[in-house]
Amino acid sequence: MMNSSRPVRFKQPSRLPSFGETVIENEQVLTLVFESISWDIHTICAVASVSRRFWAIARRVLWRSLCVHRAPGMAAALSGSDPSGRIDGGWQALAKLMFFCGGGESTRWPGHFASESRFSKTSGRFFLPKNCRGDLLYVSDPCEHEAVGGGGEEHLGVFRGVFREFMRSKTRQCLVRRQAELEEKVRCPYCGGRVWSMKAARLVPKSAARRLGSRDGGLEFYVCVNGHLHGTCWLIPLSSDEEERDFDGEEDDDSDDFLRG
Repeated sequence: MMNSSRPVRFKQPSRLPSFGETVIENEQVLTLVFESISWDIHTICAVASVSRRFWAIARRVLWRSLCVHRAPGMAAALSGSDPSGRIDGGWQALAKLMFFCGGGESTRWPGHFASESRFSKTSGRFFLPKNCRGDLLYVSDPCEHEAVGGGGEEHLGVFRGVFREFMRSKTRQCLVRRQAELEEKVRCPYCGGRVWSMKAARLVPKSAARRLGSRDGGLEFYVCVNGHLHGTCWLIPLSSDEEERDFDGEEDDDSDDFLRG
């Protein structure tokens, strides 16, 4: 059900001769340029592919600046305890997770830049077992895909997310305590790290399926060693009075989690 092929990566440039730093290769100049175009991710990808010097600048400066500009609250929450501003898996992986939907083997479009994405830490709580709800997890709304061979009636939701300080999280402690094995054929599509199947570890709460509007047994998601989450769910149509909530009175309080590609 999940895409088990090698993770899609931003194209890394080949080695090109260097003739000294030009004006456009200056980090401050590049920062001003990208500020003027609201940190367009497609342009950053194109620039990072020009040369190894641009690739290094993007890795050192541009990906973090993109994340901070497009989702300041989420970026601050994920890196707040580290004075150096580092995050698990790196800023490039987070930028890709924010804007790239990995799709799946059962969908017509296996991977694409999402035109818009909404991440919520309130939604993230529905994906955590009760004894792990002290963890901070942001999860996107599912990106709806038409299933291959579904005749237009079967739809697959593809979603993604990210933990704060996953190495210290209760979720990771649960996986270790249960001696959950890392998957052999599945890799994180955002950082390439090895992953645990939360379904195999029996750590998928029923509230996650209800939150996504997925049918029973139709939900699977993985968490990688760096705390990136990706998964799929078979969607069913729900009327407004059928939706169930586990956290009465809670509202999504993320004011900066709606991202446009």
